[in-house]
Order: sequence, then C-alpha cells, then structure tokens
Amino acid sequence: MKWKLFLSLVLVGLVAILSVVIFVRMDTPRQVSMYMARGGMIGLDSLATSLEDYYNEFGSWNGVDGLLSTSHGMGGAGGRGSGGMMGQRLQLADKGGMVLADTAGSAVGNQLGKDDLEAAIQLNDQNNQIIGYLLPAGGVNYRQGDEIPLIERLNTAALQAALVAGVIAMVLAILTAIYLLRPVQKLTLAAEKMGKGDLNQRVEVRGKDELAVLGNTFNSMAESLQKSELRRREMTADVAHELRNPLAVQKAQLEAMMDGVYPISAENLQAALDQNTLLTRLVGDLRTLALAEAGELTLEQVEIDPGLLLVRVVERHRPLAEKRNIQLTLVSNGGQAGYLIGDPDRLDQILGNLLSNAFRYTPDGGQITLELVPSGTSIGMMIHDSGPGIPDDALPHIFERFYRADKSRSRQEGGTGLGLAIARLLTQLMGGTIMVENHPSGGAIFTLQFPKA
Repeated sequence: MKWKLFLSLVLVGLVAILSVVIFVRMDTPRQVSMYMARGGMIGLDSLATSLEDYYNEFGSWNGVDGLLSTSHGMGGAGGRGSGGMMGQRLQLADKGGMVLADTAGSAVGNQLGKDDLEAAIQLNDQNNQIIGYLLPAGGVNYRQGDEIPLIERLNTAALQAALVAGVIAMVLAILTAIYLLRPVQKLTLAAEKMGKGDLNQRVEVRGKDELAVLGNTFNSMAESLQKSELRRREMTADVAHELRNPLAVQKAQLEAMMDGVYPISAENLQAALDQNTLLTRLVGDLRTLALAEAGELTLEQVEIDPGLLLVRVVERHRPLAEKRNIQLTLVSNGGQAGYLIGDPDRLDQILGNLLSNAFRYTPDGGQITLELVPSGTSIGMMIHDSGPGIPDDALPHIFERFYRADKSRSRQEGGTGLGLAIARLLTQLMGGTIMVENHPSGGAIFTLQFPKA
C-alpha cells in the first residue's frame, strides 16, 4: 500500500514536470524567434505592434510619420534595451521596400536593399500578410538561426529545473505517503487485533478530514461491537442461569419421586409441571424477543378500540385481584378515545405483561389503576400500582432482559424476567413509546403512547 501510494504520487509529479518541460521545449523556439525577429532584443517590439495596429485601423501608411516621430522622440519603445536610446534612426518602408518615413528625413523614397529587408522587422496585417518593414539604424542584426544558442541554453535550464523538481517531488511523495498512511496503518493494526478478538482497540483521531471521519467511525464501530459482545455474553449467562434453575428443580422433583422420597401424587407432579410451564414460557419469550429484534415478527395491522381492549384485560385479571384483595380500577377519560392501528393480540400481550409486573410488586390489599388518556393525535394508556416503586438507579435498566430491581426476588416470584423487555420491543414495533417513572404518591407508573389511526 505504501509503495503504491508513493509510486502514484511520484508518477503524478513526474507527468506534470515532463508535461511542462515538453511544452517549454516545443514553444520556446517559436517564442524566442518571434521575440528576436520583432526587435524585442532592442526594445522595438511595442513600436512594431503599434505600427501594425495603425495600418489595420486606417488601411494605409498615410500620416504614419507622426507616430514614428513620437516613438523616436520617446526613445524607441519606451526606453527598453539598447534600441531605447534617444535619437536612434528608424525607417519605415512599405511591403515593396520603399521608404515611407525616416526619422532622419533623408531616405524617404529610397528603396531598401536585400540585406536591409532581411535585417528589418517585418510588419503584418490581421491576415498575416506583409504590409511593411521597420528598419532601425544598423538593422536588428538578427539572422535565421541566431536564436539557436539561446534556445539550447534555455532547454538545458529547463531540464535542470525538471531534474531538481523531480527530486523534490520524490521527497515530498515519500513524506506525503508516510503522513497519509500512518493513520491507515494504525487502523489496519487495530482492525487486525479486533479480528483476533480484542474489542478494546481504539485509534487516536486528529483533525476533521476524511481520515479523522474514518477513525471516528472505526471507534464507534468498535464500541458498538464491544457493547454487543458484552450484551451477548450477559444474555448467554442469563439464559443459562434462568434455564438451569427450573431444570434443576424439575430434575430433583422427578428423581425424588423415582427414588421413593416423594410419593407419585398429583401434588408432586404439579410441582414438576409448574417448572416445565416456566421453561415453556421462558423459551417462548426468548423466541419472541429474537424474532422481534430480527424484524421477523409478523404483526397484524387492524383498527383497535383501546377502551374495549383494556376492559378485556382488566376482566381477565379480576380474579387474581379479588384473590389478593387488590383494588383493580379502569379509568377512561374523555369517552371514546378513538382507534389505533396495530396487532390486538400483541397489544393485549403488552398490557398483560405490564399488569403482571404490577401485580408482582403490589402488596395484598393494594391498588392498581389503569387509565385511558386520549389526546389530539395519540392515545395514552397508564398503569399505576401501589407497590414500593423502582429505585432511581434501576429506572434506566428496567426494560433490559432478566433485569430485576429487587435482587432478592427469586425467578419463581418474578416470572421469566423478559416481560418488560418484550413489552418495550412490541410497543416500538407498533410505532408507540413506553416510559416508566415513580409516581409522587408512591408506586410505579408505566405509560404507553400510540398514534391515533
């Protein structure tokens, strides 16, 4: 990876440098020849351009004497080069070589010789046709090929500059590759260690560029994986623990009857059956949780009348309330609350789990209140018990699997430990929310909120 990046950077740099060198070598002869041929060496290139503009504007050389005299008085083309000396003699001839203007005034009308025409600056119109010649005193002294030594020196200088630039590009490519790949190498090393099971790996993040975003993403992923692995281990340990207890009790009960310690009676068989029932419920709850978390739990979507559903749930739990002398009350505010869309069986399961939890923590002779609270766009259902409430440090964990706020309670008294976790998942799948808090007057209050149909 390092060498690929290094070679890529070097290749890009060399291509750019070679492109510049090739362009310079191809264009330099033309530019130098043009510069020297138009009197650039003696500062007459601007005057030549002005004369061409004059002819293109007026279509003839009539009146050009004033332009030539003005330029002569200013020292050629603004005083550049040796041709910028005051008093330099300039002659302007037409395309046939006849002198039209002479700053010395003595050669007007004369015909320039072949040598003078070759030494003069050639003037062209917009169509690149010859329109005249500008001859400084003594000529430009430029012949075809005079620029070759200068071009060779310029090319040599360009090659030397390219060599130096190439070395600099290689050094910068090495430094850049090291700088860019260092965080990538750290990420690779951390990923390899994570692949071997070390989920504590994190990388140091600096800056806010793409590599920093990649580092933050890696750290977030590592943290998520670590939490997931921790939850998986806790889940495995919890499931093993929850299954072990009823299996052990069931096994002991059956062995005792087989060994003749307990008689094979309906009462003793019922004790073993109760443990089997608990195991069946636990496995069923685990399956429900697994399907819900995998998004494979099928929910029916029908209109539900929450008032009627609450009545059925309350009546189903009425015998247990009467047996324990618990006052079970249903309060409906605002008459018809409206309808919600969802699965009536799953909503019944949610309310049943919450009510079972309320009965579990409400003492005999206590009170449980169910309240239907409709609002503009949603329907709320609250379950308030008169139990001891939930410790503040347990509130954030109350919907976790196998969590028990009261550690002293046995699973026999506390159910499977999955009821509230299932209630939360099913509520979320139906588009609702579930919250829990301690009521000011005592006890815990669970609140369900669903959008109206």
